[in-house]
Order: sequence, then structure tokens, then C-alpha cells
Amino acid sequence: MNQQNTKPPTFFRFEDLRIYHKALDYVLWVKAALNDYVLLENAGLAQGFNKSAQEIALNIAEGSARNKAQFVSHLKQSKSAIRACLVYTSLLHRENIISDKAEDESRNQLMEMTKMLGALITSLQKNTHQEEAEEDVYPSKNFNNNY
Repeated sequence: MNQQNTKPPTFFRFEDLRIYHKALDYVLWVKAALNDYVLLENAGLAQGFNKSAQEIALNIAEGSARNKAQFVSHLKQSKSAIRACLVYTSLLHRENIISDKAEDESRNQLMEMTKMLGALITSLQKNTHQEEAEEDVYPSKNFNNNY
């Protein structure tokens, strides 16, 4: 049986999101990809790349504790961090610090995370719009009878 299906839900709900674990995997991938190179003159690029990779997961975690609109905003910030990671990927590839293979791996992971975040954002926005529509159809749900 799959262990992931038998794990009890976590206290921190963002830990149940697959995109969060993909983001953590990407942070570790970036660290490993850059670890093989001497980055003395490109230390700023490496630090920026690491920070942007971490921002993907950090925004997911931070946003999950907020209301839906704020969560969506944080997920969009994660997508911005993904675009920053793509810029770092391109720069480091042009500097011959990462290989063609590493560039492709990075791009593929970033595209996958972008799609996952897009789907999560769409799902959250759809649920928000459905709740608003229900309030319009069933206004008595929120009607105060204290008169």
C-alpha cells in the first residue's frame, strides 16, 4: 500500500499539498546542481537562485494560513519566484555553470510546478466564486434575524 495514502493529515495543511513537496525537491535540486561548481565570482547568482527556489515553498506555506484570496496571492508570488528561477537557470547556463542537461531538468521542474500552481489557483478561485454565487442565491444563510 502507498505510504502517502496512509499518512494521517498533518497539523500544517500545506504539508499535504503535492506542490509544496515538489518545491522542496526543487530547492534540494538547486543546491545539488550548484554544489558541484566553484562559484566564487558567481556567488550572487547562486545565492539568488537558492533564495528564489526557497521562496516557492515559503510562499505556499505562508499563504496556506491565510484566507483564500490571500492564499491565491501567495501562490501567485510562488509563480513569480518560479519565473525568477528560470532567469537564474538561463544565466547560469549561459555562464556554463550548469550543463544543458541541468538546464532542461530545471526548466521541466519549473514548468511542472507552474502548471500545478495554476491548477490550484484555478480551483481555489472557482470555489470562491461558487461560494459567492451561493450567497446570492441563498441570502438567508447570512441573514441576521435579530430584529
